[in-house]
Amino acid sequence: MGLLRLAAMAVGMVLVSLPAWAQSTGTIRQIVVQGNQRVEVETVKSYMAVAEGDPYSAERVDRSLKTLFNTGLFADVAIRQEGDALVVRVVENPIINRIAYEGNKRIKDEQLEQETQLRPRVVYTRTKVQNDVKRILDLYRRQGRFAATVEPKLIQLEQNRVDLAYEINEGEPSYVKRINFVGNRKYSDSRLREVLATKEERWYRFLSSDDTYDPDRVTYDRELLRRYYLKHGFADFRVVSGVAELTPDRGGFFITFTVEEGDRYKFGTATINANLRDLDGKELEPLLTSVPGEWYNADQVEDIVQNLTDALGSKGFAFVDVRPQVNRDRENQTINITYDINEGPRVYVERIDITGNVRTLDKVIRREFRLVEGDAFNTAKIRRSRQRIKDLGYFDKAEVTNVPSETAPDRTIIKVDVQEKSTGELSFGVGWSTVVGPLVEASIRERNLLGKGQDLKLASSLGTRRNSVELSFTEPYFLDRKLSAGFDIFSVTRKLQSESSYDHNTLGAALRSGYYIHENLRQDLRYQIKRDQVENVDSTASLFVKEQVGTSTTSSIMQAMTWDYRDSKLEPTEGYYIKFSNELAGLGGTQKWLRNNVSAGQYFQLDEQVVLGVSGGAGIISGFGDDKVRITERYYLGGDSLRGFASAGVSPRDKSSGDALGGMWQASGSVQLKFPLGLPEELGFAGQVFTDFGSVGSTEDYANSSTINQKSSLRAAVGAGVTWKSPMGPVALDLAIPVMKESFDEDEFFSFNFGTRF
Repeated sequence: MGLLRLAAMAVGMVLVSLPAWAQSTGTIRQIVVQGNQRVEVETVKSYMAVAEGDPYSAERVDRSLKTLFNTGLFADVAIRQEGDALVVRVVENPIINRIAYEGNKRIKDEQLEQETQLRPRVVYTRTKVQNDVKRILDLYRRQGRFAATVEPKLIQLEQNRVDLAYEINEGEPSYVKRINFVGNRKYSDSRLREVLATKEERWYRFLSSDDTYDPDRVTYDRELLRRYYLKHGFADFRVVSGVAELTPDRGGFFITFTVEEGDRYKFGTATINANLRDLDGKELEPLLTSVPGEWYNADQVEDIVQNLTDALGSKGFAFVDVRPQVNRDRENQTINITYDINEGPRVYVERIDITGNVRTLDKVIRREFRLVEGDAFNTAKIRRSRQRIKDLGYFDKAEVTNVPSETAPDRTIIKVDVQEKSTGELSFGVGWSTVVGPLVEASIRERNLLGKGQDLKLASSLGTRRNSVELSFTEPYFLDRKLSAGFDIFSVTRKLQSESSYDHNTLGAALRSGYYIHENLRQDLRYQIKRDQVENVDSTASLFVKEQVGTSTTSSIMQAMTWDYRDSKLEPTEGYYIKFSNELAGLGGTQKWLRNNVSAGQYFQLDEQVVLGVSGGAGIISGFGDDKVRITERYYLGGDSLRGFASAGVSPRDKSSGDALGGMWQASGSVQLKFPLGLPEELGFAGQVFTDFGSVGSTEDYANSSTINQKSSLRAAVGAGVTWKSPMGPVALDLAIPVMKESFDEDEFFSFNFGTRF
């Protein structure tokens, strides 16, 4: 009996444990998905590590659970076994119906949308919302608003949808209260503060955010300091630290830069070590522009490297590596540089990938590249291409990088990442000057029409002495060639009663084209047809003016060559330019003449913010045969062209009426020294002293008339002025005194120009 009882108990234990054994080791006959609304059953099964017919595995079930969570589609997932079925219970994340931003005033919705990742009709997850909150906060911190807070709010809708609202409290900006420097001996704190992009808090910086704390900007400031010192000879300079500390009241920041200036070096010898076959290094020595005894300049060394690379490329050496080897002579404090030229790795451009351009066509960006797919990779050409893309003015950001190809070791992929900005302009303006008087302007312009890089502008101005309407269009790459083409249609009315007792109306159109022969040499061509009308002649006007009454038609063709080696076309500090143009009238119309003009300028940077400019020009016009050059085409000096004299103040003039009649040639020049006024640089004030000089020739067939005052003697004036780059536009005030003049000239001691667009 005892043995039978033990056997029965053992069989009973086996039967009791059999369901548990089947549950842990049986086969999954069916997978049942519950709770899904939008996600298909088969989609859920596809994410799982087990399938129907597989043996049950706790490890694979656990992996399936994690995978389903990681899809971001579900707020909750539960998996259980019921017999031979595996039941998957899911709770789907809601779909975002709409995203709204509330409380943001400093940053527009469009900018926030670009920064965040979530979008309408995308699955909502808490992780994604938290990441977007962090991105928004980072955006505000880059603007110096560290007190900003962002609170996401959900509004439940039917069909498992939600509206997401970010409630933003922008807080007060965290201003930079003070910027200190430790270790600087050569340059004062005030001078180094002008180098930085970050500025101290001041009342006049209300239109700028440069005085708010931005850690990224402070990092950039470290690089600006390094560049500044390396440019001025401090080759051993380094920024030890840049520390930002909250003020005791937590209302702002103190920033302290600790620097080590090191010794200041001058240029020593510069040599070329050419390790390329069939290359004579002496041929490249003229490109070594550093002068022994001058202060060392790292920017100049970089320019020499680029010039050497370009020159070698033009000689057929596509794969070169130019490296400057710097040898410091600490005893004499000089730097000797050897430019090692070696054969570089043979790398070709596999392709160019462009991202970030939503509206701008790819070809608009590609045509600015100095190399294409299949070309030998050239770092100098990449740098130039990056600068050309930035110069388009279509992008807030334009980054050009290269990465190795995954398919071949001798291939590289160029990646272009751009961030577009608004290129449309709608402007209204008011202004006043001593030349044209009060003026009201309005214009509409699109510099990237339809994303094709085309420029379309319609502008008009209304003033007491000048009215105009102009429509212009420019295609920078006509027929996909490096040839710009465009047209102008214009109507201009000038009231010249104070100068010459008449009004001048011009209605015309022009076709123009231009191209670069190389980077610094450009040729422009233009055909113009216009109708000029002289009217409203005063009864007391000169007889020579009265005989000009009526209408004339001018059909002319013009060509211009421009050599431009300035570092900036708007505010040059170094370099020079030369421009020569010829215009021939007589291809139809009533006017037949030839005009030749030449102008040039040279700029010298005497100190960090002191620039000497020397410029001049000359022109001559002559009629054909018995054809007379009309008064509207002749030369006049004064106003902006010769300060110290009124508009058309230097000109042959009628003795009785005093009307300016214009001359057949002119020559003028200016020497100007521009310097800082000791005010903060960002205010935009600058002072200048100048001397202007020039002369105007006789007035055609009236040369021997006893009723005309005309002398080709030199006129000159000296003066001083102040310029201001105001938030509302440029303002210029000049005071000039003529020191060489004729009795019949009209002078002008004070000139003021003010313009604005808003």
